[in-house]
Amino acid sequence: MRVLDNSVATIEPCTVGFITHQALRDLCRRYPRITEAFWRNTLVDAAIFRAWMTSIGQREAYDRIAHLLCELLVRLRAVGLAEDHTCDLPITQVEFGNALGITTVHVNRVFQAMRADGLIQTKGTRLTIPDWERLKEVGDFDPTYLHLEQEDATKRLVSNFITRFKCLIWNSFRED
Repeated sequence: MRVLDNSVATIEPCTVGFITHQALRDLCRRYPRITEAFWRNTLVDAAIFRAWMTSIGQREAYDRIAHLLCELLVRLRAVGLAEDHTCDLPITQVEFGNALGITTVHVNRVFQAMRADGLIQTKGTRLTIPDWERLKEVGDFDPTYLHLEQEDATKRLVSNFITRFKCLIWNSFRED
């Protein structure tokens, strides 16, 4: 592809590296398991896309936000950035609205209603979900589509992939 139809942005500062298409193709040829990891990631992305399309097309704003809060908590928990049912929520109400096709005013009203209903508690950017089962029910949330269940073998594969990928990127930068 010469032109992508999307872009990537970060919510918080990060370091980004660039790898050429040719270097990535060479990497995939040399390490078929990396190709498998990319393919699996593509399939997971497709599952997440389907879940989001369903959410936006069939859920009311209250349910959409409940679903997104569940997804965020599960994803943050998977990478060690959430404890129990509490996490930092670095997303503004404007960003929630943009992601879910809801006005900022409506997002604010939904958050107020969720607080009043005892589904969420917020303090600054800190989110606590006191009744996880109820929030999952409201958002009709089933985390299966995220495919975050990782067995030890998968964790080792991902860890090895990341280590090799970092080394390859580092060597690519050193050669340039």
